[in-house]
Amino acid sequence: MSHSTRCAACKSLRRRCPKDCALAPYFPPTNPQRFACVHKIFGASNTTKMLEQLPLHLRAVAADCMSFEASSRVVDPVYGSVGIISQLQEQIIEAQSELVKTKSEIAFHKAQQQLQQQQLQQQQMQQLQMIHAIAQEDEDWPSWFSSSQQDSFPNVKLFEDYNYSNTFCGFEF
Repeated sequence: MSHSTRCAACKSLRRRCPKDCALAPYFPPTNPQRFACVHKIFGASNTTKMLEQLPLHLRAVAADCMSFEASSRVVDPVYGSVGIISQLQEQIIEAQSELVKTKSEIAFHKAQQQLQQQQLQQQQMQQLQMIHAIAQEDEDWPSWFSSSQQDSFPNVKLFEDYNYSNTFCGFEF
């Protein structure tokens, strides 16, 4: 590389950028802040050594990882990226806990709804059984209203009430 196209690392270190510069592909001159962070945390020599020890196909990923860790360490010198990972794990645990809570509330409401439906069905069945029993005992029950028809009318109780009162709007029958 010529003097005018030095990589961000060589510019920062104020040196010539050799053609085989190990840092040039990963720290372009257009992003000097990336190398500044890495240099501050790892140093130029360590960064170069780490990259040169890796196969070529892994160096870009390693440079990205070093850059991420370095920028994380600048923000949080004690924990760096581990602090970010810990926060994300806490958020996952909170979200999982909230999901479990929500699922249990849904299950509770479904069970409550099923119980209410069962109770309503039992009440309706008891009312129909009472109507059927009364109809069996009552001689005045219309003969055309057979037991099979009684079971098919859920509001027979109204008819039963009318039949027993023998009064309608104050008139006796």
